[in-house]
Amino acid sequence: MTRPSRLARYGFADDGARVADLLGPGGLRLWDTEAQEPVDAPASELIQALSRAADPNLALRQLHRMVDAAARAALRGNGGPVTGPGEEIAASPAADAIVAALADDGGLRRRLIAVLGASSALGDHLVANPDQWRVLATAKTGMPPSAEGRLEFGDSTGEGAPTVPALRTAYRTALLRIVAADLTGGRGLEPTMAALSRLADETLCAAYAIAAGELPQKTNEPRLAVVAMGKCGGNELNYVSDVDVIFVAAGDEDLSAGTTVAARLIEICGQVAWPVDAALRPEGNRGPLVRTLASHQAYYRRWARTWEFQALLKARPAAGDLALAQEWIDDLAPLVWHAAERPEAVDDVRDMRRKIIENVPAKEVDREIKRGPGGLRDIEFAVQLLQLVHGRVDESLREPGTLPALRALVAGGYVGREDGETLLRGYRFLRTVEHRLQLQNLRRTHTVPDDPQALRWLAAALGYKALNGRDAVEAFRSDWVSHAAQVRRLHVKLLYQPLLEAVARVPAEALRMTTESAGRRLEILGFADPAGALRHLQALTGGVSRTAAIQRTLLPMLLQDFADAPEPDRGLLNYRQVSDKLGSTPWYLRLLRDGGPVARRLARVIGLSRYATDLLIRDPEALRLLANDAELQPRPREVLREGFVAAADRHLRDGATDPGPAIAAVRALRRRELFRLACADILSRGGDLAPANPLDVHAIGIALSDVADATLGAALHAARRVHPGPEGLRFAVIGMGRLGGYEMSYPSDADVLFVYAPPEGAPESQASAAAQAIAEEMRRTLGAPAPDPPLGVDADLRPEGRQGPLVRSLNAYAQYYARWSKVWESQALLRARFVCGDEDLGREFERLADGMRYPGGGLTREQVTEIRRIKARVETERMPRGADPNTHAKLGRGGLADVEWAVQLLQLRHAYALPGLRRTRTLEALSAELEGKLIDKVDAAAMTAGWTLAAQVRNALTLVRGRPTDQLPRHGVELAGVVQLLGGGDPGEFVDRYLRITRRSRAAMERVLDA
Repeated sequence: MTRPSRLARYGFADDGARVADLLGPGGLRLWDTEAQEPVDAPASELIQALSRAADPNLALRQLHRMVDAAARAALRGNGGPVTGPGEEIAASPAADAIVAALADDGGLRRRLIAVLGASSALGDHLVANPDQWRVLATAKTGMPPSAEGRLEFGDSTGEGAPTVPALRTAYRTALLRIVAADLTGGRGLEPTMAALSRLADETLCAAYAIAAGELPQKTNEPRLAVVAMGKCGGNELNYVSDVDVIFVAAGDEDLSAGTTVAARLIEICGQVAWPVDAALRPEGNRGPLVRTLASHQAYYRRWARTWEFQALLKARPAAGDLALAQEWIDDLAPLVWHAAERPEAVDDVRDMRRKIIENVPAKEVDREIKRGPGGLRDIEFAVQLLQLVHGRVDESLREPGTLPALRALVAGGYVGREDGETLLRGYRFLRTVEHRLQLQNLRRTHTVPDDPQALRWLAAALGYKALNGRDAVEAFRSDWVSHAAQVRRLHVKLLYQPLLEAVARVPAEALRMTTESAGRRLEILGFADPAGALRHLQALTGGVSRTAAIQRTLLPMLLQDFADAPEPDRGLLNYRQVSDKLGSTPWYLRLLRDGGPVARRLARVIGLSRYATDLLIRDPEALRLLANDAELQPRPREVLREGFVAAADRHLRDGATDPGPAIAAVRALRRRELFRLACADILSRGGDLAPANPLDVHAIGIALSDVADATLGAALHAARRVHPGPEGLRFAVIGMGRLGGYEMSYPSDADVLFVYAPPEGAPESQASAAAQAIAEEMRRTLGAPAPDPPLGVDADLRPEGRQGPLVRSLNAYAQYYARWSKVWESQALLRARFVCGDEDLGREFERLADGMRYPGGGLTREQVTEIRRIKARVETERMPRGADPNTHAKLGRGGLADVEWAVQLLQLRHAYALPGLRRTRTLEALSAELEGKLIDKVDAAAMTAGWTLAAQVRNALTLVRGRPTDQLPRHGVELAGVVQLLGGGDPGEFVDRYLRITRRSRAAMERVLDA
């Protein structure tokens, strides 16, 4: 076996004899070139240690250079010649001492070689200072050297300030120990960041002492505070970073000397360790380097922008006059914790994050682990915005560090446990990558290299190894992409949740939720029974549980939304009932906190609508619909039909005689769909709470009719399974009234006709009895008392009304209509359409109806007079006792019935000649009549407006009251609720508008009927 391939077993990459030369007799004397093996057991251990370094070749070269430098330094110290680095290491006790120490001290071996293999810059430092390897040696106690970031000057400085060279040496020594502990100690990211921050503090203190000591004689030392900001302030400093500070002088008398000290401190730190950046001070680099306490106060109170308060989250005393620094922080704290209440605050933070991403060069944005999407800034901005908003009242969130603050947000319930843990893992991963990148050359960088060799080094430095057919670089890339994607997803989720803006708008005092402040708040918000409301709040927020903590976050914002409704007390009561039902369900409060607009959507729904609240209390799981705009859209007709029948089938077995369980499942699905549509309706005029595609009253009517169709279809399916009847029996349900016109409202019954066709050869009586049983079963099961809302099945529009048979055959209908039909029955048939059952039979009925509803030649004068007479009779006899005909949405002047009678009269008179009039929907028929020039354009517009507004009012009344009514009140909370559902405004003005629009609609109707 050749020499290079034998050494390759140890992981050294070699293109010839180079590695063997460095290890061999002329180098470190660890490798026997003749035997092709280590010279002895200690040499084998050292070679094995080198092979485990992040870059074995780098570690070997650095160690060779360091030992060579020590040998040459010893030679010079003994009077020998000055020589440069060479291939061969001169025999020297100093060189032998290093190798012997590495053999004897396993801890030193691990630490030194880890440093040499991870950082060429620190390797260069050890070559230039060949005795400094000793600072990594294990102590006599067996403990590793201290790596807490403390500066050690020995006896060289005495009692005074250190010299700049002494500070530089002490800094590098401390940094070397921190790096060694980081690479080998397994102590994690946070102790490393804390040690680096402590080292920065001590360096600032030492530089401050040097600068103050250099002041001219007779110059009093100023009261000057150095406040740490940024990563240093958050105790999360990395290896190579500017150290952000703000300088604060106590008074005007300290400014001159303070500025001198500050400038010199910046100079010293730049020579010793890293640049000091004071750009976070008021006015940035254009402002004075040092300001007085009073000047700072004036600036932040008047001129500071949101990002400046965001930066102050990390402020802490670092050097100089620490008491003055703390005074400065305490004085500005109230401003920081009220900054989120500024109207633009939340958007400012979001905009700042967007600008940071936009400023990253396009060629680097995908490799930026700090500023790019899914990088460290995503985590920091999300955490800091949550701190600004929620930290106003929760002092546990006032942590300068990102990780402690994130843990506090999780503990307080502001961030979900799983989301918090994902962000913690992402932060640790990204910061560790950043540390390894910076260590290599002790250069500030946040960009993952694209060079293959550099990537291999980075993966090895992070501990990745080739496993299971996947190399280390692929494993690193996979983890990096996964963490970045998760971080970006959670950044968007947390930074852009509407809850943040809503909570930010609530004053801090209202967020505290103490008994006294909550009581005052409830009175101010207009709760009629503050004491009762307070009891609800105490029940919801009492205790120290995580549930109570989340409720304390949500309720101040929800109270404001409840207060915007006409009955705040009812909204809070409804919220408590829903919370009592779902409070122990793990997803409930998490959905309200993290589910975008869900919390405020829920507040609007339960604050304005008893109807929707009743549905939700029966089915709390339906709350999930509010989280997704797609769920607030009507489901397709065929999907509803198939889903309802499938639900019924799951409860029907061969030979089943009770359709109850099947119908219960169908009615439960109908309840869910009613809640979906009610929420979409309520939210469609809810401003920023509205779904992406709001629904109008026409879309709601179609959707409610589709739900009724699906319900009737599933009920018929179940009834026929229980009452099959004779083989070949055909049965169909015909929609009439609002169901037939796709104009159902929330309180509408399903107006239907039942029609059957007996099989050939079967006795008529047998077929009639079977059809009767099917129809009665449908009516019974859909209207029976149950937790879910009933669907009334009304067949009163059948021939002979309630005195006639419930079900007729198609032939019986044909005979009746041919001999006995009256004009009002032809009018009722204008809306007839097939709903469910045997489609061929349904279409046959529609063709039969066409001959009645579109009579050849139109209506006679007598028939027109009869329709007018019936219309007048309906107005007087069907109007409820005590109802106000001016504001009755259905039967009142200019309301639904007026428009429908006018439209239907024109259909009866002209549809035989104008096929476009053959529509079951009122406004579609009205548009066709306008197109056919049967009605004036102004009258058509007036009736369209009147019908639309009356339909909106009718739906809104049901949503607000929770039970059917057609009477628009002239005043009171129900009127206020209707107005708010329909877009808001003054209730009195709304009533005036309703009267004005319906008056015009009534006049247009009268012109049509009198024409």
